[in-house]
Amino acid sequence: MDHLDHVMLLRDGVHGGGETWADLGSGEGAFTLALADLLGPSGSIYSVDRDKRALEVQLRTLRDAFPNVSVTPLVADFSRTLELPPLDGIVMANSLHFERDKLAVLGLVRGYLRPDGRLILVEYDADHGNPWVPYPLSFGSWAKLAAEAGFRDTRRLASVPSRFLGSIYSALSLR
Repeated sequence: MDHLDHVMLLRDGVHGGGETWADLGSGEGAFTLALADLLGPSGSIYSVDRDKRALEVQLRTLRDAFPNVSVTPLVADFSRTLELPPLDGIVMANSLHFERDKLAVLGLVRGYLRPDGRLILVEYDADHGNPWVPYPLSFGSWAKLAAEAGFRDTRRLASVPSRFLGSIYSALSLR
């Protein structure tokens, strides 16, 4: 996947969804870059990852590519309570599949969103993982879990083929 794929996976969920977003489990920032591209200079992004080095790499890339987008890095574990302002949206791209207790994490995530806030999940479309993707969620499993966690209007946004586990999809759920 490249930057255009990342943008395509997020586009329909981000447009019209406000300007203050977080990327939880952002790593070196492939989807943070896509979010910055979509939000433009009026955007504000909280980029959360446990790996300080990955965030440093991400910030250098973001400053070069999108210098007018405000990005606040947070070295933190998104499975624990975070200090965030009320958010218009959250991206979780290839990060929720590392969590066994997804419902607890989603309770935290839902609490960060404003009413009608958006959660965009990017995930492998499979229910059986491997050592690198231990707990993926097919779209059908995501739709059920999202409803159980109090999200509504879940819909598939887009998908791309993947040499690992078949395909990657994006889905939008509302608070």
